[in-house]
Amino acid sequence: MIFKYLIQKEFIQIKRNAFLPKLIIVFPIMIMCVMPWVMNMEVKNINVVVVDNDRTTDTQQFVHRIESSKYFHFQGQKPDYASALKEVETGKADVVIEIPHGFTSARTNGKRSKVMIAANATNGTKGSMGMTYISRIYADQFMKGLKNSEIVSSLFLFNKGLNYKVFMIPALMAIVIMLMCGFLPTLNIVGEKETGTIEQINVTPVSKMSFIIAKLVPYWIIALFIITVCIIISWAVYGISCKGDYALVYLLSMLLALFFSSFGLIISNYSDTLQQAVMVMWFFVVILMLMSGLFTPVRSMPSWAYATTYANPMHYYIDAIRTVFVRGGTFNSIAYQVLGLGGIASLMACWAVISYKKND
Repeated sequence: MIFKYLIQKEFIQIKRNAFLPKLIIVFPIMIMCVMPWVMNMEVKNINVVVVDNDRTTDTQQFVHRIESSKYFHFQGQKPDYASALKEVETGKADVVIEIPHGFTSARTNGKRSKVMIAANATNGTKGSMGMTYISRIYADQFMKGLKNSEIVSSLFLFNKGLNYKVFMIPALMAIVIMLMCGFLPTLNIVGEKETGTIEQINVTPVSKMSFIIAKLVPYWIIALFIITVCIIISWAVYGISCKGDYALVYLLSMLLALFFSSFGLIISNYSDTLQQAVMVMWFFVVILMLMSGLFTPVRSMPSWAYATTYANPMHYYIDAIRTVFVRGGTFNSIAYQVLGLGGIASLMACWAVISYKKND
């Protein structure tokens, strides 16, 4: 009976806050409706300048194909390489293509011919992808039909249209759960410390476990609401639905919510002020997010950094949710991730109970 009233108290506190109920409803909707459009790592709008020293029909056709590509902003042709390089130095071009004199005649006579592609590597990703796109256009025009040439065909599995939103929506679910179920509990106990209401709980016979679990339950319910909203928006706005079992999506989300809500309460237990709690939580959130594989593959990390993913619950969640949501994986496909995430979340829940200092 006491436990029931403790949970009721938590919901009353959330309801009385004029800002929190609106945040819980509006935040996931805004994230899911806006972020998939702007968090797109597909490289486009690459500024390209061409120096065509050959000026034949073939080379001009090559230039026109680059000009019509959706990946490039064609900045025109320059008379020589030096003037084209100035465009790069002033930031007006990312890639310079120089076609040598006699390029077409060399190809006609069966001689080796080269096209130089110079990329601005200040932004390494943009430069390398620009060179890749141009190389594909070059191969498509000049290397078809050549003797002894190899034809490479690509087959994309699970996301055949290479829709980046399919890749990002599961990650956005993780971000919303992390922020809502992480920061709100972080402000909970320390907020009661600042207002003095925590002392009233400390003199009651309520056990530490009952008190902490009552603190966690509202955020599990909030997580259920958040993940439901995310799934509905994913289907209604983007036409993207989960390829696997939705029960697995909810299982993973609840485990992640358990971790972050417990972790938030741990920080709140050790903090004396709201400012201190927020700064500590933000420190860990940034590290967990950037080293989880959410934006970049974890295998690209150095070995010492990759080793941290074994203790990163966000990595287990991101890996598992994409397996279920995008690939349609079963429980057997994510058993390792569920075990890792569940183990870390349970450990944090126990720590949250132990770290709460109650005056007996």
